[in-house]
Order: sequence, then C-alpha cells, then structure tokens
Amino acid sequence: MAAQPGHAVSCGEVDAALMPCIRYLTGRGGNTPSPANCSGVRAVKAMSQTTADKRASCDCVKAAASREPDLQDAAAQSLPAKCDVQLDIPISRSVDCSR
Repeated sequence: MAAQPGHAVSCGEVDAALMPCIRYLTGRGGNTPSPANCSGVRAVKAMSQTTADKRASCDCVKAAASREPDLQDAAAQSLPAKCDVQLDIPISRSVDCSR
C-alpha cells in the first residue's frame, strides 16, 4: 500500500490504512492493538516518506481523528509505539502538521 514515487498521499489512502484501528482507538478493541491495527500504522509510515507526504498524511490523520468523537487520545498517541513503528506523524486532533 506504499505510495508510488511522485504520487501525493491522499486522505482516502490514509483513512483506508487506519480504518482497522478505529475500534482500538475508541476503546472498543481492547488494550492491545491487533495485527491489522499495526499493519495500518506501517502502511501510513510507508506512504509518508517525504516531508510533503508526512504533512499530507498528518493533515489526513488529524482530520480523521477530529471526525471520531470517541477517540481516546492516550490510545492514539501510544499506537505506533505499541506496534513497534517509529511514526513521525502524531495521531492527534490538535497537532500542528506544518511543523
């Protein structure tokens, strides 16, 4: 699911990658992320290699987080680490994606 060179990251791609994570991020999926959750995080990392792609992915993640009223911030912030993925994009409603 990695983006092609010269291909801008779309919110549709980011949303599709993170869709399996919704139950975990809203507290309905237990305390441990599933393999599908971690695959989604790895997919977002893979498609977010350039600075422009990271900003685009960040904007998409922020928008998706804002649409989910039950999102648990602690679960969102810990998801990449629990999946052993160094993700340069915070999963947050309040992140400044221009930084």
